[in-house]
Amino acid sequence: MTDEVTDDVTDEVTIDALTGGWSIAQRKKGHRHSTDDLLTGWYAIELAPAANRILDLGAGLGSVGLIALWRSPAATLVAIEAQEISFALLEQNIARNGLADRVRAIHGDIREVRLAETFDLVTGSPPYWDVSEGVVPADPQKAHARFELRGDIRDYAIAARAALAEAGRFVFCFPTVQRARAEAACRAAELSVIRARNVIPRAGAAPLFTLFACRRTEDGDDPFVEDRPHLVRDEHGVPTSMHAAARATLGFTGS
Repeated sequence: MTDEVTDDVTDEVTIDALTGGWSIAQRKKGHRHSTDDLLTGWYAIELAPAANRILDLGAGLGSVGLIALWRSPAATLVAIEAQEISFALLEQNIARNGLADRVRAIHGDIREVRLAETFDLVTGSPPYWDVSEGVVPADPQKAHARFELRGDIRDYAIAARAALAEAGRFVFCFPTVQRARAEAACRAAELSVIRARNVIPRAGAAPLFTLFACRRTEDGDDPFVEDRPHLVRDEHGVPTSMHAAARATLGFTGS
């Protein structure tokens, strides 16, 4: 464990591409947009292309929800984030991309916020680790993004279940080594995992995280599908054709 986490953090912010048309402000030495976020947003719309109402749980900087929104030009987004630094950057990223009329940001804890509306698509990139499983960073933004300081995957599943419309989908990512924990959390929340896709960072490596898609248990009998693993880079470190194709759907043409 580190010293007590505080919110007294000021440092350089960079402006980086999020999609082919939108950019994202993120702290140079803080929590940053990652492959996890990119592929969660991408996978969400691959599986729910007709989503018009999107909810992003624990939205952080906004990367997952905004990627899904970029791929759904007619959709609206509600983004919930509790951590102060990330929420401030989320609001900046909504403004910088001119999305105030399509995105509503809520500063709150997903365990406490309940909305009157329901959603066709709910996304999430939960923190991966219990506080007993590593050294919690002193930086508050990194700490809350990586460690379960405000609930865990069970809380994400419960919040998603409460917000899903009939036939809606909940899409999230979680470490492959903890796949059983994610699946158990979904079952406990009365969600059925209907698809999953392991993500391998480089040829020869073990899967790093898994993308999951769920529906409400009572919504049907979709057979479970284990998608072909997503390989990010080949043995030489070059992005694979499948990863380049995913990035192309976000408007990127290079590696």
